[in-house]
Amino acid sequence: MVLKKVLFVCIHNSGRSKMAEAFFNHYAHGEAVAESAGTEPGDSVNPVVVEAMKELGFDLSASLPRLLTFEMTQGIEKAITMGCMDNACPVIAAPKEDWALTDPKGKDLTTVRQIRDEIKQRVLDLIKALGITSVSD
Repeated sequence: MVLKKVLFVCIHNSGRSKMAEAFFNHYAHGEAVAESAGTEPGDSVNPVVVEAMKELGFDLSASLPRLLTFEMTQGIEKAITMGCMDNACPVIAAPKEDWALTDPKGKDLTTVRQIRDEIKQRVLDLIKALGITSVSD
């Protein structure tokens, strides 16, 4: 069986895509795997994102933004872009879907929690759409 792979892409890879990657890898229970990257990665993960994710038991404090590479796009089942303008996200051969989500950069914790919760629900829906059945907390 070939492991399904998903790629979450945003500009800085310091907020939305990091949260999505963490949720996906947790809830897919090894039946699929996700990576995240950015076209212009930031220096660190947004500290408010780290705080919001820690509230749900996810520690992103040691995670670092990564640059999107061609190799990352190979063999993926689906690419999810987040807030990429047409010219900012590269062409990816796999099926692609854009999640129009607010960027958590500069937002307060209450707003980031709302973004986090929306990402979590979208990830859970994506996992189910991919036919992964072992979704649970």
